[in-house]
Amino acid sequence: MNTLIINGYRAVITFDPELNMFRGEFIGLNGGADFYATDVTGLKREGEISLRVFQEACEHYHLEPNKTAA
Repeated sequence: MNTLIINGYRAVITFDPELNMFRGEFIGLNGGADFYATDVTGLKREGEISLRVFQEACEHYHLEPNKTAA
C-alpha cells in the first residue's frame, strides 16, 4: 500500500487509470477527504488543500475531524 503523510495525516495513494491521475484519500478521519494530482508534488499540494477544507468544515459544524474509538 502506498501512503503519503501530509500535515501529520496519512493518505492512501492509488492510481486512477480512467483519469490517468493519482488519487489520495486520508484515513483516520470521520469523513471523506480525497484529492487528485498527476505527480507527487501535486498530491502534496492538493492533499494540504483537501485536508484544510475538511478541517475547516469540521470546525464550522463543531465536529471532531478524527475517528474516535467506539
